[in-house]
Amino acid sequence: MQYLKLLRPKHWAKNAFLFIPLFFAGEIFNVDKILLLLLGFACFSMLASSIYIINDYRDIEADRAHPTKCKRPLASGAVSKNAALGIFFALVVAGLGGAYLLGLKFMFVLSIYFVLNLAYSFGLKNISIVDIFIVSAGFVLRVKAGGVLAVIAVSEWLMLMVFLLALFMAIAKRRDDIVIKIASGKDVRLASKGYNMDFLNVSLALVSAVIIVTYLMYTMDPDTMAHFHTYRLYYTTIFVIAGLMRYLQITYVENDTGSPTKILYKDRFIQITIFLWILSFYVIIYLLPAILPANKSFFE
Repeated sequence: MQYLKLLRPKHWAKNAFLFIPLFFAGEIFNVDKILLLLLGFACFSMLASSIYIINDYRDIEADRAHPTKCKRPLASGAVSKNAALGIFFALVVAGLGGAYLLGLKFMFVLSIYFVLNLAYSFGLKNISIVDIFIVSAGFVLRVKAGGVLAVIAVSEWLMLMVFLLALFMAIAKRRDDIVIKIASGKDVRLASKGYNMDFLNVSLALVSAVIIVTYLMYTMDPDTMAHFHTYRLYYTTIFVIAGLMRYLQITYVENDTGSPTKILYKDRFIQITIFLWILSFYVIIYLLPAILPANKSFFE
């Protein structure tokens, strides 16, 4: 069980971003591409787990001082350092080997993700602002990898929105670190020295506003409407705003944004909001075009 915990399988949910290009391209029912993306998901998950292992390996002492991270397999001593390194190398070989079989372009994107996150683990995570930008770039690379694997062009709008959303969550997570610092008097990570509550609060407000404006511009962009053959995408903005407001509520009111993955698995409001956003987008781009002309509404 501790060896499985070392891989952090719950965090594999982040790799679902590989499927985003397929969904936005209107090809979500393309079985061949879904199977291909599932294989890519497995490769990405192996590389991501290898990064988690090396990150935990280097942070053993710091994690032991953290109220929750002290329970991690390496920090608690449940898994030895040698065993962890063995699993790390096995995952790297399997992940990159599988990526090579899926295609050189996919392997190239996955390699960039691996090298970037390796650099993050070996020091860049200690540089404030740089740390959250690297985390955000990881999500963009997931989307890019999905587009490469499914042979789908990924729009600049989509890449920008994914980056902003990931940046928003990374800032919220750093704010949670400051909350812990205030309560315990200890920095949970070196990069925390470059942050304070006022800076992170302003950053959250700034990025959340930019996300909403960017999403609205994306849905009302003439090229987007021409691509999806509908003007109705802006209807889905209500779920984007609701999801952001709930995340801000968790951040400011509940002071509990330590793990975006945990929130995704446990918060019913966020889950319902994401489901309704996906459902509304599905109805608009998959079902309505067959029922209504692109320039007509329900009320005409």
